[in-house]
Amino acid sequence: MSLISDFVATDAQRAEKGLKEGALGLISSTVVGVASTAPAYSLAATLGFVVVLIGVKAPIVTLLAFIPMLLISFAYNELNKADPDCGTLFTWGTRAFGPKTGWMGGWAIVAADVLVMASLAQIAGQYIFLLFNAKGIGGEAASGWVLLVGIMWLVAMTVICYVGIEISANFQKALLGIEIVMLVILSVVALVKVADGSAPIGHLHPTWAWFNPLGGSFKNLVDGLALMLFIYWGWDTAVSVNEETDNKAVTPGRAAVISTVVLLAVYELVVLSSQSYAGLGTKGIGLGNPAHQGDVLSVLGGSIFGSSGFGSFLTHLLLLMVLSSAAASTQTTILPTARTTLSMAVYKSIPSTFAKIHRRFLTPTVSTVVMGVVSAIFYVIMNYVSGGSVIVDSVTALGVMIAFYYGLTGLSCFWYYR
Repeated sequence: MSLISDFVATDAQRAEKGLKEGALGLISSTVVGVASTAPAYSLAATLGFVVVLIGVKAPIVTLLAFIPMLLISFAYNELNKADPDCGTLFTWGTRAFGPKTGWMGGWAIVAADVLVMASLAQIAGQYIFLLFNAKGIGGEAASGWVLLVGIMWLVAMTVICYVGIEISANFQKALLGIEIVMLVILSVVALVKVADGSAPIGHLHPTWAWFNPLGGSFKNLVDGLALMLFIYWGWDTAVSVNEETDNKAVTPGRAAVISTVVLLAVYELVVLSSQSYAGLGTKGIGLGNPAHQGDVLSVLGGSIFGSSGFGSFLTHLLLLMVLSSAAASTQTTILPTARTTLSMAVYKSIPSTFAKIHRRFLTPTVSTVVMGVVSAIFYVIMNYVSGGSVIVDSVTALGVMIAFYYGLTGLSCFWYYR
């Protein structure tokens, strides 16, 4: 059967993939969507670079970056109604433009997910050591111990994804709960200290000028927007698990839209409070300090909460939060990639072995394991080629890839419904 004729598949034919239907509801799907973006990790790895480019304009760039994300989430919602297939862009691109476009879109998703796994593993490896006050190890970006723990982390998250979508979703709820609560506490305490004057020297008071996109370099504004695409990226996992979701033609799309709105609220609060408390200085805790541009939250946490008593507890809880954020995102990066390759295999675009489903767990077996193994290999290569700058290189490379496959999804929606 040809690829084109396969795409007129009925719901009964799609069910032959063997995934566990109805395992997730709207709340679980939304949690998966928000957790996939790893809010804490994304902010820790990106905020410093954004501030260097655009200065105090970070709050308005956060808002501007949300607009295309919201529109693309609408595209996911509408395309999912037409074809709730776990291949997402692979199947939708084929429906709209033909198999070559769909094939290219599917591989773009896989490439982006493999790229980000390196930085996720690196963050996880570093923060495990920082959590136990081993800053001498966790602070060394190219540490062999960090690399080893990062690989172990990838193995553990692959196993969780292998044993079932429901276990993964429940694990996400716990991790995301800690993450959101801690980000809100961090932001509120920071703003209170700014208001009462106890914030460190160099802090800033919020003004409406921060929300004015005019008056700066247009190139830097565009570069900042490209970086902000990274912190919003990932909510589409909620649609990638559509065939395992209750009311699969409606619930996944709604979860995607809700996820982007939740992310906007969280990001605006954290960006505004962090910029106000730390300022833009290039020394100390300033967000412009190159010494911690790849990880601003651990530095801010120690300053905002303090290093003794209950403050020390909150600081370590913040480190745990970033670690849990990386854990959640690692899981929810494996999930969509495994399901994209599963769909590609079902429709004979890649070898059929990738379509194998576990009889008990009802999850993709070969697709999940291969994603974990390839990610680990790529992480090792990146660790040595990048000379310790895994996070920076991964984030930089991802921007174009994300823009490509989100943009292609938007075009596919427009053309399909023309």
